[in-house]
Amino acid sequence: MLSSFWSFLFYLWIGLEIVISVATRTGKDDGKVSDRGSQLLLWIVIVSSITACEWLRRILPPSIPDGDHWLKPASVILLAIGLLVRCVAILSLGKAFSANVAIRDSQKMNRAGLYGVVRHPSYLGMLIIFFAIGLHSRNWLCLAIAVVPTTAALLYRIHVEEAALQQAFGEEYVIYSRETKRLIPGIF
Repeated sequence: MLSSFWSFLFYLWIGLEIVISVATRTGKDDGKVSDRGSQLLLWIVIVSSITACEWLRRILPPSIPDGDHWLKPASVILLAIGLLVRCVAILSLGKAFSANVAIRDSQKMNRAGLYGVVRHPSYLGMLIIFFAIGLHSRNWLCLAIAVVPTTAALLYRIHVEEAALQQAFGEEYVIYSRETKRLIPGIF
C-alpha cells in the first residue's frame, strides 16, 4: 500500500513537472526572459540525480539504520508535503509563474501565503521532494546524490531569479529580501 502510494505521488510529480515546464514557459514576446540556462541546467541535474540515485539504490545495500520501519512512511509523507508546497506556490503565482526565469510586464510582486514565509516556496517544495527521494533509497550515498546536486542547481537558479526580480522590482524586492528568507523560514 505504502509503495503504491509512493509510486503514485512520484509519477504524479514527474508528470506535473513536465506539464509545468511546457505550459508555463515564457517566450521572448511574453516577457523579459533572464533564464541564463538555469532551466536546462536544472533539468539535466534532476534527471541525472534521479537516474543515479535509482541505479545505486538497486545495487547498494541499505545503509540508513532501521530504514524499513521509519523511512518508507517518512519518505511518502515528505514527498506529499513537498508536492503540496510546490503546487500551492505555483498556483498562488498564477500567470506570473514561469518555468524559465522571466518577468512579464504586468507582473506584480507576491508576498502573500507561502511567499510571506519564504521567497522561493516552489523550490523549497522541490528540495523536500528530493530529500524524500533520497530517504526512500535507504542509502546515505543515494541521499547525497539526490539532494546535493539539486540543491546546488537550485541555488544557481535562485541567484539568477533574484537578479531578475531585483532588476524588475528594485527597492521593493530588496526590502522583501531583507524581511523574508530564501528557503528556510528564519534561517536561510
